[in-house]
This record gives sequence, structure tokens and C-alpha cells, in this order.
Amino acid sequence: MTGKILAALIVITALIAGAGMYYLQVYGFYDEVTQEEVNLVSVVSDQPEPIPFTDFQAIDANSSPIRYRACFRTDMSLATLTETFVGLDKAEPRNAPGWFDCFDAAAIGAELEAGTALPFLSQKNVHYGVDRIVAITQDGRGYIWHELNDCGDKAYDGTVVGEECPERPAAD
Repeated sequence: MTGKILAALIVITALIAGAGMYYLQVYGFYDEVTQEEVNLVSVVSDQPEPIPFTDFQAIDANSSPIRYRACFRTDMSLATLTETFVGLDKAEPRNAPGWFDCFDAAAIGAELEAGTALPFLSQKNVHYGVDRIVAITQDGRGYIWHELNDCGDKAYDGTVVGEECPERPAAD
């Protein structure tokens, strides 16, 4: 009888721990972003510049520099954007939690591949080794996420970073 009680206790503990970890990964660490901003790097100044936008929604988490996701709308045309701001050859949106409805990485990726959306650089090294990427569709829907750049890939996989990367900030 004691074995059954111990087995049941282990199973219950494992279920509670699993549910707790699931909640923390999907819901617990995310916060709504209150500072609304959409910037793109200018071709002329090579600096982030604000663009007009509406309907901004964003989430972020302190637990990882690549958890930022945002959605917005803009009236700027893709033609104006490509002439004014730094475009990217490729970008791959990262999945967002299912409850953040406006950001569907698979749909955004399909639009990028089809050419109905274009990716732009928003900010280089928003965190060490992480760039902020913006994708804007033909109908004015915009999406923002963070992506590892070359320095971030090297820093996090353990290879030698090299001189082309900025100095890594000291840990707090």
C-alpha cells in the first residue's frame, strides 16, 4: 500500500511541476510593453528613425532577449519604405505564444517568402548580439521580433567572436 501512495505522490508532484513549468514558459514571464515605438534604420543616416503607426501591441520578457514580439499598422507604402530604410535579404520570424493572437510566425514567414511582406532592420544590437527586425506587408500590417545577428550566433554557440563584434557587456 505504501508503494501505491508513493507512486501516486510522485505522479501528482510531476504533474504539478510540469503544469507550473508550462505556465511559466507560455504565460508567466511575458509582460505587455507600454512604450510604443516603431523605428527603422535610415539608408541615409544609418540610424533608427520613427515611422508613423497605429494599433500597436507588444509583449516582452526579461528572461530572454529574443522574446520581444509586436504588431502594428502603418500607412507607409512598401515602395517608400524600401527607398528610405535598410532592407534585409532574409528574416525568419520567431514563434510567439499562442495567446498573442496578432503575431503568427508561419503566416508572416509565408508572406515574406511570397514577397507580399518585406523585412527591415529596426535596430542593430538592441541587446548584445540581437537585432530588432520589422516586417511590413503590402496592406500595412507590421510585425516586430528580435533575431540573433552574426555576433550573437557566435557568442551563444561558443565560437570565437572576433574583432568585428562589439565588446560584450559585463554581467550584472
